[in-house]
Amino acid sequence: MSTQTGPAPGTTSPGPVPVPGPRGLPLLGNLPQFGKNPLAFFELLRGHGDLVRWRFGRNRCLFVSDPDHIGELLTETERTFDQPRLGIAFRTVMGDGIIVARGREWRRKRSLVQPSVRPKQVKSYAATMAASAVELADSWSDGERVDIKREMAALTQRIAVRTIFGVDTPADSEAMGRAMDVAQAEIGKEFAGIGALLPDWVPTPGRARIRKAAAVIDAEVARVVARHRDGETERPDLLSRLLTAVDESGERLSDEEIRDETVTLYIGGHETTSSTLVWAWYLLSRNPRVRTALTEELDRVLGDREPGIDDYAQLPYTQAVVKETLRLYPTIWLITGVAKEGARLGGMPVEEGTRVWSSQWSTHRDPRWFPEPEEFRPERWDPEEGDEIAEYAWFPFGGGPRVCLGTRFAMVEAVLILAVLARRFSLDVDPGTVEPVPSLTLQPDRDVLATVRMR
Repeated sequence: MSTQTGPAPGTTSPGPVPVPGPRGLPLLGNLPQFGKNPLAFFELLRGHGDLVRWRFGRNRCLFVSDPDHIGELLTETERTFDQPRLGIAFRTVMGDGIIVARGREWRRKRSLVQPSVRPKQVKSYAATMAASAVELADSWSDGERVDIKREMAALTQRIAVRTIFGVDTPADSEAMGRAMDVAQAEIGKEFAGIGALLPDWVPTPGRARIRKAAAVIDAEVARVVARHRDGETERPDLLSRLLTAVDESGERLSDEEIRDETVTLYIGGHETTSSTLVWAWYLLSRNPRVRTALTEELDRVLGDREPGIDDYAQLPYTQAVVKETLRLYPTIWLITGVAKEGARLGGMPVEEGTRVWSSQWSTHRDPRWFPEPEEFRPERWDPEEGDEIAEYAWFPFGGGPRVCLGTRFAMVEAVLILAVLARRFSLDVDPGTVEPVPSLTLQPDRDVLATVRMR
């Protein structure tokens, strides 16, 4: 691995010196290499050094791999680094929600959304998570063939619809699910392709498809919001909490803001957990030792009963399976920030306007931070006998002031679903490698077929 050149003996260190990355093309920079395989490209950049210069089109970029630099990027967001202006496809779906908002507006929205996903509220949603998983388990039979990708997507959609919208009509989840599938695919295509450099006003088939998908999402959210406002009883779901939230000036979220935050919560509560569970089953099927250790914990803690929120803390190995899955296949695989005036990394000034990138995929697989990085080894997360893991070497939910608000929701959901299903069944995934596809989240490149085996 290349290293940055330090100062001469006896001089004062000016901080790390960026090294050049792979050579790019005129106008396009390194976009073709990035677009062909973003994950492989980030690993290539990591091989050049911890702080690497490259170009996304004409945009100046830095790629950071060292956890210390990643921590600076994440913790200094809002002060010396800004959220980037993401592509038209992303903004069409996500609107101006908490993910893309900046400064004062971001702080206002965070204060309104955060109470809906605090530990006390997540605890109230746990019963719905477990009950939905039990419904799925009751529908499976020994020897049945299932598409894990489809099954986990349907399950987490159901949970999202119930916990966020407080409804349980199949049409709600089906319509939203189809639209979200289109949106995710188009966001990924635009982000990694030439569309990332096109002005917003340029029409493309992909942008037409995403506008159509967004219209479906808008209509579904508007219909459910209207239903909530017409209701006379208080509901315990996330949407009801958003509708009644007020900021420090007594103002509530507008209809447009409700729509944007609802979609953000839906993606956080459905897309990310669904993907994590697919990868978990894939890894468990190929690692019998881990699967045995998991079921031993579930049998010891749960016996013949279903899990609840009080069992979450008593299932450390199940939590470790989820954490290790997120290390190898982080659903959010990329974080970026734009340097503001006065930005620094490792003591080095970063020119204003420079886009700084970090990748969970690359850092999570760096052997300096994770011995045997390609191995699926949940034991590395054991609080007493596990590895020493540097802060910000593992950051599947981001970090700093803009850490994902749904972190606990996602962890509790994944652990409880895994506990319900793995207590009863093993899933033998068909032979063959499943490759990750980086779109809005890190998705499998094909259907993940498996045989259900009753324990």
